[in-house]
Amino acid sequence: MFNSNILLALIVIAGITYSVTAKKLTFAAALTGGLVAYLVFAGARFTGIAMMTTFFILASAATSWQVHIKESFNIEAEHKSGRTSGQVLANAGVAAITGILVLFYPQLRHLLVLMMAAGFASATGDTLSSELGTVYGRRFFNIISLKPEQRGLDGVISLEGTLIGIAGSCIIAVIYAIGFGWELNVIWIVVAGTAGNLSDSVLGALLERKNIIGNNVVNFLNTLIAALVMLLFYFI
Repeated sequence: MFNSNILLALIVIAGITYSVTAKKLTFAAALTGGLVAYLVFAGARFTGIAMMTTFFILASAATSWQVHIKESFNIEAEHKSGRTSGQVLANAGVAAITGILVLFYPQLRHLLVLMMAAGFASATGDTLSSELGTVYGRRFFNIISLKPEQRGLDGVISLEGTLIGIAGSCIIAVIYAIGFGWELNVIWIVVAGTAGNLSDSVLGALLERKNIIGNNVVNFLNTLIAALVMLLFYFI
């Protein structure tokens, strides 16, 4: 009879094999993803794996959707060989950290798993709003100045993209609820995820556009901000 560790190993091996052969991830990134998956599993068991897998599937699908439209607006496309280790850690590094913390502070597991979920909600919302908002958005404006600007620029958002991002955060929140039960914190996961998503645009407008920080740093910070917002809500 398979135990949970063997099942997890099979899932990770299958994920690595698919990711590399389908060129969704580089080989190094796939190995990094496997390590992150084990840490996520340590913190949130299979619900954590479900959140991580859902993010990866939705992000990959959104990135591949209507690529020709994105290219026409000079949107940076995913590398042909797949996402890198840096991109994996930028989007799931906070989740891995919370998984590690659960091992050292099991009494804080409930809070840390909520923070993990908020990080995934932000990563999912950010990717969907960026990739699909560019395609389906109608009016684009700078999140700081609120003035109209060209789609695809750092810090530029649309109403449609923002709503799509909220929907992405809701999907992660539902997965959390299925695994850990429906509670008020499910709503806070969506709110925290949306806050992280919007912070990504703020960081893009203020820092990334000026080449002060890169996209991977922005992505890591938006998931970290979402996790910290969840921490704040938890103690309110």
